[in-house]
Amino acid sequence: MELSIGTIALIIFILAVVFIGKTIQVVPQQHAWVVERLGKYHAILGPGLNIVVPFIDRIAYKHLLKEIPLDVPPQVCITKDNTQLQVDGILYFQVTDPMRASYGSSNYVAAITQLAQTTLRSVIGRMELDKTFEERDHINTAIVNAIDESATNWGVKVLRYEIKDLTPPKEILHAMQAQITAEREKRALIAASEGRRQEQINIAAGEREAAIAKSEGEKQAAINRAQGQAAAIIAIAQATADALRQTASAIREPGGADAVNLKVAEQYVNAFANLAKTNNSLVVPADVSNLSGMIATALQVVKSQSRETPR
Repeated sequence: MELSIGTIALIIFILAVVFIGKTIQVVPQQHAWVVERLGKYHAILGPGLNIVVPFIDRIAYKHLLKEIPLDVPPQVCITKDNTQLQVDGILYFQVTDPMRASYGSSNYVAAITQLAQTTLRSVIGRMELDKTFEERDHINTAIVNAIDESATNWGVKVLRYEIKDLTPPKEILHAMQAQITAEREKRALIAASEGRRQEQINIAAGEREAAIAKSEGEKQAAINRAQGQAAAIIAIAQATADALRQTASAIREPGGADAVNLKVAEQYVNAFANLAKTNNSLVVPADVSNLSGMIATALQVVKSQSRETPR
């Protein structure tokens, strides 16, 4: 049966579309496609529009160039002190050489996974249990360095490895929790004792400072009282001396001696008058009638004192 012209044209159009679809290849960003020509490596197609030869070239491998997280399956490791420890981690890698990633290993993901597990067992086996919790950064760095050296031949760059979880056996976990509890109780007791010790020190220091302040206050008060008494004595003495000087000066004035005679006589008479009003026993001179002689004697004493007083 003969084909019509329209059918032939349709077939030619379909073949052209298929040919063009096989010729033009659009590679997404952050991707790399490996092209084989007649079964042999030919080229790597980068992001964008690419031209290949249909039915001769074929896209053999497609690689993602972004950073890829790889969950490493949990495994049981034996520490240096013969303790089982289950370790779970995650590995981050990136394809840097699509050609090597295609032909360097049949499955580079499985290869780096197995290498991460074996390296992890080796690193953990050289450490004690307590150190594994403290040296996570060291473990991560050691695993990355060991894997990256081998992964270079696979066209893969290992960026980092992170331990997600370290799980010891239940018996070891209970023992560690008991040790942590005991250590915290010990710290609490030490802190309480230090607090009581500091409290006693503060109280003793306060009492000492209070006693010193009190003694200083008493000392200053005694000094102030002594200085006040000394000042009072000096003031009284000074006033007495000034009174004596004024009395002596008044006596030397004209009529001063007569005034003194009159004053002494008045005081003498007043003194005897006051004594006579009381019931006290008195000792009086033998010659009470000779008042003028007694007054003269008193005046003589006053004159002698006035002469001795400095001007």
